[in-house]
Amino acid sequence: MAQKKKAKDDFLYYKGKPFVRCDNTIYYGNMSDPHVIVMQVLDSKKVGDLDVATKVSVQLVSTDENAKPKDKILKRIEKPGIFSAMDIADIWLERANSAKAN
Repeated sequence: MAQKKKAKDDFLYYKGKPFVRCDNTIYYGNMSDPHVIVMQVLDSKKVGDLDVATKVSVQLVSTDENAKPKDKILKRIEKPGIFSAMDIADIWLERANSAKAN
C-alpha cells in the first residue's frame, strides 16, 4: 500500500505561524521573516505518561544570514512552562517582525 506523500508545508501552526519541534527545541515563525523564535525545554516532569515542560528558554533570533552568530540572539528569557513561553514568544515575534516591516 502506497503511503500518502506529505505536503511541503505540513507544519503545525500557532496564531498563523509555523510551529516545529525537534527533540527539546521548538522553532516558531517563518524563516523568510526577519526574526524567528527558538525555544528549548530545559527541564520537564512526568505527569502520567506525558513529559510536561517546567522550564523553557525563549530566544528571539534574527534570520539575517550575514549577522555574526553571537549577534543573532536579540532577546532571551526563561519561563516556567510552555504556555507562558508561547505567550512571550508570540509578543516578541509580532513586535520584531512588524517593526522591520515599517
